[in-house]
Amino acid sequence: MDVSKEDEQCLISIREALEVVRGKWSILVLTLLSLGPQRFNQMRRNLDNISIKSLTDVLRHLERYEVINRQVFPTSPVTVEYSLTDKGKAYIPVLRELRIWGENWGEHPKLVDDSKTSLQHKR
Repeated sequence: MDVSKEDEQCLISIREALEVVRGKWSILVLTLLSLGPQRFNQMRRNLDNISIKSLTDVLRHLERYEVINRQVFPTSPVTVEYSLTDKGKAYIPVLRELRIWGENWGEHPKLVDDSKTSLQHKR
């Protein structure tokens, strides 16, 4: 079966999007940041299995693609906070759809209270 030019462009666009959110942790980091700005150690605690190196690598990767913003505050010790850029915020609907898919097809039961998350279903 031949792929049409439109389908080929679709595959290219999806491949480019997957390059930005590649790896095990990127989507989870984006999900945390969709809830609001976070400091490095907050994210480490919330992603309890992630190593310092892995989190650092993911944050640098997402920052390089301008999906997250890294803001340094001149405190002692220095405080660094991460947040979503407009480009990162544009990914929130995808995160919502992933949540819906996971709820419908994942093997784990729902573990969060819907009233406490910004990734609630928008109907």
